[in-house]
Amino acid sequence: KNDLHYFVESFYKYDLFGLSFAVSPCPTTICPENHFSFFIQSGAANVVPPKICFRNELVLGVAKKNAGVGINVAVLNGKTGELLKSGHYDMWAGDVKPLIDFLKVIEKGSIVLMASFDEPATKLNEEARKLILDMGSSMIKTVGFRDNWIFVGGKGANVQSTFEKLKNDQGKNKYDGWPELIDISGCIPKYIA
Repeated sequence: KNDLHYFVESFYKYDLFGLSFAVSPCPTTICPENHFSFFIQSGAANVVPPKICFRNELVLGVAKKNAGVGINVAVLNGKTGELLKSGHYDMWAGDVKPLIDFLKVIEKGSIVLMASFDEPATKLNEEARKLILDMGSSMIKTVGFRDNWIFVGGKGANVQSTFEKLKNDQGKNKYDGWPELIDISGCIPKYIA
């Protein structure tokens, strides 16, 4: 695709009173030099899919037709910010093996962004949790049924991520047993080998 086509696809288009305009699905974040901006939003119940933005552009979401139930993952080159691959893995009716296979081949120096939608934990086993733990997650051990969870980490990460949230309070959930969506944004440094 050429750059203009990609740019237009990444925006929601509106026609109002005969005027056409576009609104980005991603908030704009200005980061210091040698850093990348990101925004992650979990899904809400089994209705609103998640979205992942990187460098103020949508890389995973409804408009890209690459978001789905379970765990959604976007993998980016830690030096250039280029999207390497993305996918979603159904942890309710699917199998954990495709997620494990996906996580095992992520290259060192990659940035990994994850967001839950609907049900992220039923099929999530210890092997998958360990692979995510090794990318810097501190909360993956406790991700449970219908939790909303978002995470930014990396392959070869030597520290626990501070960009991670987990939410599910059965006494306060807004959507008939499901928690409300959560989001996180910020700047992360480029990978330097």
